[in-house]
Amino acid sequence: MNNSTIVSISGLVKRFPIGGGYFTALNGIDLTFGKGEFVGLVGPSGSGKTTLLNIIGSLDEPTEGSAIILGQSIGGLSHRLAARLRNEHLGFIFQTYNLLPVYTVYENVEFPLLLLKMPAPQRRKAVHDALDAVGLMAKVNSRPAQLSGGESQRVAIARAMVKAPEIVLADEPTANLDAKNSHHILQTMVKLNEAFNTTFIFASHDEKVIGYLRRKITLNDGKIISDEQIENPVHMTRMVSTVQGGAT
Repeated sequence: MNNSTIVSISGLVKRFPIGGGYFTALNGIDLTFGKGEFVGLVGPSGSGKTTLLNIIGSLDEPTEGSAIILGQSIGGLSHRLAARLRNEHLGFIFQTYNLLPVYTVYENVEFPLLLLKMPAPQRRKAVHDALDAVGLMAKVNSRPAQLSGGESQRVAIARAMVKAPEIVLADEPTANLDAKNSHHILQTMVKLNEAFNTTFIFASHDEKVIGYLRRKITLNDGKIISDEQIENPVHMTRMVSTVQGGAT
């Protein structure tokens, strides 16, 4: 890997047992991702994009081939070391938000920092900075049931970003949002990507997401069909001046 490469995947195959045989979800994937990319794995349901995202996130491991994430081989990691990689270096955003309903917004965002045993004053500043970045300081004491879908996803973004991860993995992050909130969420992530040089990797078939990508990797039947750089993403002209404006 060169100095800017943070994900290197070579000859990746992933099979799942099914019945008396196997289903091949990924078949011979070769990819690299660099620092600060805003990239999407796109394709129809069953194309392998979520499986690939899970391997990058150390939630699964290859059947064959290699996946080296931030210098660590996923196939060779123990459960403890895989959890450490996730806790310290990776952020996750899911379509279902995965907020803890009994916790406040502050407590939901703080949770990853508790796992890192970060001292309380540092936690407080990091949580406030993350919530300020997504425009939700006014909701700091609210609980998830009191939030709109767009607000809930912004909390999920703050939680993913609070520990300043090198990589954020987003699996269909706009699936449960209307168009207005989808654009606001995506604009927020673009701004965070630009401000912190965090690598964002999406798995999505949503055209709204695809319209913001600077690199689009298309998969079908577990194989890469195309890998293209996007010089002028179609939705970048919709970018607003602040992450706070526009949607709830």
